[in-house]
Amino acid sequence: MQPLWRLPTTRTHQLAGSAGPLTFVGGAADLDAHGKIRSPDNLPAQIAGALENVSQALAGENCTLDDVVRLKAYYSEDLEDWAVITALADHFSADPMPVFSTVPEPLQPFAGQLVQLQVIAQRNWRTQLKFISVERPVPEEWQAKLGSRKVTGGLRAGEFIAVANRTAAGAGDAVAQSHAVMELHEQTLSALGAGLQDSVKMEGHFFGTTREDWAPLALARASHFAEPGPPATVVPCQRLYPEGAVTKIDVMAMRQKRLSYDKYIPRTDIWPDRVWDWPLNLPYRQAIGLRDMIWLGGQVPSEPFANSGNRMMAGQLEGQTRLTMSYIEDLLRGFGRSPSDLKLMVCYFTCSDGEAGAVRMLDLLADCVGGPLPPLTLVPKSMMHSVENTVEIWGVAQG
Repeated sequence: MQPLWRLPTTRTHQLAGSAGPLTFVGGAADLDAHGKIRSPDNLPAQIAGALENVSQALAGENCTLDDVVRLKAYYSEDLEDWAVITALADHFSADPMPVFSTVPEPLQPFAGQLVQLQVIAQRNWRTQLKFISVERPVPEEWQAKLGSRKVTGGLRAGEFIAVANRTAAGAGDAVAQSHAVMELHEQTLSALGAGLQDSVKMEGHFFGTTREDWAPLALARASHFAEPGPPATVVPCQRLYPEGAVTKIDVMAMRQKRLSYDKYIPRTDIWPDRVWDWPLNLPYRQAIGLRDMIWLGGQVPSEPFANSGNRMMAGQLEGQTRLTMSYIEDLLRGFGRSPSDLKLMVCYFTCSDGEAGAVRMLDLLADCVGGPLPPLTLVPKSMMHSVENTVEIWGVAQG
C-alpha cells in the first residue's frame, strides 16, 4: 500500500474531512510520505501525483474521484487556464466531469511545487442522487484536446451546487467585468434550478492592492445579492488569463427539492459584535450554518467592533494571523463549535521566503487550531490587499 502523503511539517494534519453531506480535501499536491514534491517543476506529473493523493485522501472518507463535485486548482506555470482544465479532464473518465475552477498563482508553498488541488466531494452522487449539469463553452483551440467531451460549468448534485469560476475579458473595465461574470453565474444557477440567493460561498480574485481598487468591484458584485448574502472571500491576484481579464469569481450554493419544487434552504446566521464589518454596506454574512455545515466568510485582521476597515498590527503576519483565527473562533463558538471542528481551511498569506515561510505558517495555524490541522489549502502571495494586510482565512466546519 502506498504510504500516506503529508505536508512538510511535524504537526499532525488531516488529509480529508467531512461536514454534513460533503467531504473536503485541502490543497493536495504531488507530495510523498516525507512531505517532498516527487516531480519538482513538472506540471503534468504533479497533476497526476496530486490526483493520486486526492484519491488516497478521499478513500479515508469512503469516497472516490468519481464523487468529486468541485475541484479548484491553484497552479504556477505561465499557462492558460484551459491547459490546466484539459489536463485535469484526462484524469476524470466519468461524465459529467466535476466543476473545474482554476487560479493562476505565481507562488506555491513548497519547494518545486507547481500545483495544488482543493476538492469537494459528495459520496455516490452519480448513483444515489438526482443531478444536473450545465456545460460551459470551450475555446475553439482547445476543443480537439477534449474530443467530444463537455466541460462542466455548473453541477448540482442533490442539494449542493458548484459553479466554475469565470472571467469576462472583453466585457469592459473591472466593474463591467464583475457584472458580466455575476450575470454568467446567474444564468448557470438558473439552469440548475437555483439563484445567487442560494449561494453559501462566493470567492473572488481581482487585480488591486488598495481600497480604491477593491471598492467599486465589491459594490458591483454585491449588487447581485439581496441581504442576507453568502459568506464571501475576495483576494488580490497577480496573474489572470486570458489577457485583459481583471477579476475571476466563483460561487457555491445549496437548494433543496421539496416535492416538485425547488426551495431555499434556511440558514442560521451568526455574527458576534466583536467580528468586524466591511467599510462598505455589503450584504454578505460572516458565518452561516445549514445541513450540519458552517460556511465562513474570509476573515481578515480588521478592527474589532468596527466597520472602519482599519487593519490591526499592520504588516505583522504572526499577530494578524492570531487575530484572524480569533475571529474564526468567535464565529464558530456561536454554533457551539471551535476551530478543531474545521473540515477545510483556506489561508491566503504574504510570504517572501518560500517553503520556510509556509512551514512557519503551518506551525502558527496549528497553534491557533489547538489540535490536528484540518485539510488545508495554503496560498502564499507576494502581496495581499495592501502592505498593512497580510492574511485572509476562511473554511468550512462541522455544524
